This record gives sequence, C-alpha cells and structure tokens, in this order.
Amino acid sequence: MIAHLSGTLLDKRVQRLIVDVHGVGYEVHVPLSTFYGIGDAGGAVSLHIHTHVREDALLLYGFATPLEQQLFERLISVSGIGPKVGLAVLSGIEPSDLIRAIEREDIARMTSIPGVGKKTAERIVLELKDRLPRAPIGAAAGGGGPVEPPAIKDDVISALINLGYHRPLAEKAAESAIKGTPDGDFEQTLKQALRELAR
Repeated sequence: MIAHLSGTLLDKRVQRLIVDVHGVGYEVHVPLSTFYGIGDAGGAVSLHIHTHVREDALLLYGFATPLEQQLFERLISVSGIGPKVGLAVLSGIEPSDLIRAIEREDIARMTSIPGVGKKTAERIVLELKDRLPRAPIGAAAGGGGPVEPPAIKDDVISALINLGYHRPLAEKAAESAIKGTPDGDFEQTLKQALRELAR
C-alpha cells in the first residue's frame, strides 16, 4: 500500500492532483482543505496517502496533514459513507470545525455540506463522537498568485458545481465572495464562497 508521496506537483485541479515521483505520475484525489494548503504546479509536494482498493480500481487519496487523513479514514469507516462522501465532508468544512460539529452534535452544520443528509450526519455523530482525533492549534494557510477576477469567478463557480452545489447558488456565492475578497486569489475566493454557503 502507498502511505506517502513526495515529488513534484505536475497538475493542480480542484480535488485532483498529479504528483510526479521519479518520473511516475500519480493521480491523487484531495479535499479542498488540502488543496488550499499546497503550492502551485511545478513545486514540491508531500502528501499523506490513503490507498483505496476496489475490484476495478486502485485510488489514492492525499492529505496535507495527518489530522485530515485520520478524519477521512474515520469518516469512511461509518456505514454508508464512501471515499467520495468523505472527501465532500472535508471539502465542505475545515477539519477543526468538523471535530467541533461532531462533538457538539451540530446536525444543522453537518447537513449544510453538499452530499450530507440528516441521516448521514446523525450516523457520523453517533459513530465518531468518541473516536475523534485531536485537532492541533492553528490551521493550514492558502496560497497561490493573483488571477484576473472574471477567471476567478468562472473557476469558483465550476469548483462549487463540482462539489455538488446548484449553479444559481454557486453563482450567487461566487459573486458575494468576490465582493468580500476583491483582491483574493482563486483559493481565497473559493474559501470565502464556501463560508457564504455555510451561513
């Protein structure tokens, strides 16, 4: 099993990276929490890896921190939750906020994440409340250079649609985020849009 990858980031897209390790390109699926924290394509990258084996595929899920990986592995241990929903959960809420929401049994906060209904949220709380990893103090920071606003808006809308939000909602959140962070890059604007949607 692959447990860790260090190499060069060849391609960076929302929830999908290509990492070159000595000439071999690995496709790695990542949550937005990890996507925010890594650098731009061409730079060095180091990821904690969860290898998911299916009958028809071997999939790699990458995480910037051990906490993200631990939360993902606990999420997919919950009945009815697969890697796709696990990534959606970590993409819709910061790891430390997820831990707090589970500890407080905050079903409303959990169900604000696309793909998480009330029954799924209740299962997560019930099965994970006593099995949560400890969140470290401090959070990962975003990065990346500035992009022209029209390109940012289109990219943010596309990213939100990929995460399961309907286009009208995605467009409204993207517009509000750009107004709130007019000088922000793509990652900062996407983060702000997700905050808008969580209200």
